[in-house]
Amino acid sequence: MSSRRLSESFFLGPDVVEISRKLLGKVLCSRSPSGRITGGVIVETEAYAGAGDRASHAFGNRRTGRTAVMYRRGPVAYVYLCYGLHWLFNIITNVEGVPHAVLVRALQPVRGAALMARRRGLDKGDPRVASGPGAVSRALGISSAHSGESLLGRRVWVERGRSIPPDMVCSSRRIGVSYAGRDARRPWRFFIRGNACVSRRDLNRNYENN
Repeated sequence: MSSRRLSESFFLGPDVVEISRKLLGKVLCSRSPSGRITGGVIVETEAYAGAGDRASHAFGNRRTGRTAVMYRRGPVAYVYLCYGLHWLFNIITNVEGVPHAVLVRALQPVRGAALMARRRGLDKGDPRVASGPGAVSRALGISSAHSGESLLGRRVWVERGRSIPPDMVCSSRRIGVSYAGRDARRPWRFFIRGNACVSRRDLNRNYENN
């Protein structure tokens, strides 16, 4: 399995926006305590550029007990609770001290799809199984217990998958960051054109090709 995994070097580049785009088509996997593996093709991401990005939890080099993991050398998991309801899974990139992050917003299940569907209370094949960042974590069995976990280990990792042709990669503004002023207008949400598992498909009308 190690030969299928992305290497550490993939995550250490200085451009989190480019890494976010390149994660499309890769396969995010998790292993349960019982050894069951689930995973899905990443079909939607959002980039967060750290200290200079008003939408980032680390804007202004803010450090809290929760966000300390963002300053670690990538790739590690950053998992936080949104609205007291949903765990959101992020991949920390770049070198130590640079708090870049990529939010994984949607997956297309490909490994352990039946288990992913059961965790969500949906039928196998339903495009909603891992559509949306909260759904991603629930379908993969991810919670705050995974925050700080190395993505080079055995519990959560990313496999090579496939490269998405440029004409199939689209972008839009990020979702739910209207508080971020001009940074809210940055087209740093990336998704695969026409994929049924992408969240908020109503926004697809406003995409740009990359």
